[in-house]
Amino acid sequence: MAARTAGGSLRVAGAVPDAGDSDGALAPLNPVGRRTVQDSVYDELRRSLIQGLFDPGEVLRIVDVSNRLGTSTMPVREALARLISEQALEAMPNRSVRVPLISRDRLEDLARARAIIESEVIGLAMPNVTDALVGELVHLTDACDAVLATKGREISGEAADLNHAFHFTLYRAAGSQVMIPIIESLWLQSGPYLRTSARLFDAATDRSATHFHREIVEAVTRRDVPAAQAALKADIGRAFDILRKHLTETGEEAR
Repeated sequence: MAARTAGGSLRVAGAVPDAGDSDGALAPLNPVGRRTVQDSVYDELRRSLIQGLFDPGEVLRIVDVSNRLGTSTMPVREALARLISEQALEAMPNRSVRVPLISRDRLEDLARARAIIESEVIGLAMPNVTDALVGELVHLTDACDAVLATKGREISGEAADLNHAFHFTLYRAAGSQVMIPIIESLWLQSGPYLRTSARLFDAATDRSATHFHREIVEAVTRRDVPAAQAALKADIGRAFDILRKHLTETGEEAR
């Protein structure tokens, strides 16, 4: 409902008064500091899950996590709740939170979803690929190779960040505001699987991630969509194949 002010202008009932109005209070604002802490806690836990810093089945207790992050329990509680809603974590009956265990059904579901969605996004990105983007992909691949050679491991936090940057540099070229968050959620759920896969990695028989990154770069340079999609699917399938082999050999869930 509109009301006419003394000056003759109209004001809609319930509208926020102007900052200069003397007859109304300013709209309440969320405390910046508290919101920043909540976002920072969520971002750090999310980054750690994507990097594979947590084991499948690992229990995360609110007090322990808050102590490690040097913050209060409230932002940790809220961050964990967000991650549960994103299926990256699961709530336990005793109010603790757990990283989901690896099961064959979940493994196959994640592998299938990632291959379908991420390969589709590469196809959408290809018309927007530039020489500068290709150069960035080469740089990220070289940097990842250097880290892996120095660390002497298949995966590390730094290598995981470079791997993430490689893929999302390409995916964001698609300009999809809907599909990118879906891919981010799938990566969030895949992190613990990649951690286990890295532990099982055998350099004598298994190909590294950068091997497939270079195949992707070659295909992208040629603007060859089918070849880029095939190389991407091979890259995604690499880690999941290592886990499939382990589950077949042991007949048990990998942890």
